[in-house]
Amino acid sequence: MEVKIGVRSVHRELVVETDLSSEQVEEELGKALSADRGIFSLTDVKGRKVLVPIASLGFIEIGEEEARPVGFGGTL
Repeated sequence: MEVKIGVRSVHRELVVETDLSSEQVEEELGKALSADRGIFSLTDVKGRKVLVPIASLGFIEIGEEEARPVGFGGTL
């Protein structure tokens, strides 16, 4: 699943490909928001961890659970 993270005062968004479901991403965000000076963290599919202080968080866009087919390979 692709997760896009906007950080305040940064012109480019962070794009993280993770194995978590959308519910799990929302749960991690909820935990970070409830903590005083929380940090939102996600681990990508290669094992790298992305950490963003909640105070710097601009937005989070959670992608679709399943990838949609792309191209001209339609079924007959």
